[in-house]
Amino acid sequence: MRVDARGFTFEVTVGGPTDGVPVLLLHGFPQHSGEWDDVVPALHAGGLRTYALDQRGYSPGARPTAVADYRIPELVADVVAVLDALGLDAVHLVGHDWGAIVAWAVAAGHPERVHTLTAVSVPHPAAMAHALANDSQQKARSSYIALFRKPDKAEKVLLAFNATALRKMLGGVGDANRYADPMREPGALTAALNWYRAMSRADLAAVGPVAVPTTYVWSDRDIAIGRTAAEACAQNVTGDYRFVQLPGVSHWIPDAAPAPLAEAILARAGGTA
Repeated sequence: MRVDARGFTFEVTVGGPTDGVPVLLLHGFPQHSGEWDDVVPALHAGGLRTYALDQRGYSPGARPTAVADYRIPELVADVVAVLDALGLDAVHLVGHDWGAIVAWAVAAGHPERVHTLTAVSVPHPAAMAHALANDSQQKARSSYIALFRKPDKAEKVLLAFNATALRKMLGGVGDANRYADPMREPGALTAALNWYRAMSRADLAAVGPVAVPTTYVWSDRDIAIGRTAAEACAQNVTGDYRFVQLPGVSHWIPDAAPAPLAEAILARAGGTA
């Protein structure tokens, strides 16, 4: 379905029982709402109603051109406005990768709209800041961001030779074409990369502690997020907190391990709305 909010049109995939407790799913880079396709059947069976949002830059009708339009406060405002448009007062919130960063920020800044939070792969921004300051391995893991922040050059590198680098980056998702091909559409990859280009220390530091019940799901073969950042996450949650580690799984948890991820979401969301 299409949802009009903040002057844009967002694509939202809805499923599950019509009277189910609502769950909003936020995807990461360079994916889209389809990354939840193998996760949602178990959520529906558990009685949850799912709303998988194609976020700003990924929905063709919500693709502004200015880098500043992709700052974290704008991404958070989109989520709140979409919830308003859907008539949802509060949801169980789930986010992966960049979607996790947005989810952390929504939960911290708008706790009244969030029953519970399940963050996948990427920890609280303060935990990342701690790791980048104290762990040389995390600095190395995050070095790719420097390329992503370079206009034009990143696009050329990632899309060259039939998007070979982009497809290689997506190793572990199964069919990488389902994510790489949409990024080859005019303006799509630039919009997605603008999330990195608009990122600032000030916006990340503005994400405060999270008080809602929270589960953080991390995989020990994540090439982007190391153990230092993962274990520091607990220090930034004041509500009930669970750390779920998935052994032998890559960064692409919703694609690579949908069953245990769905189990973690259901364990967190069950009976808490």
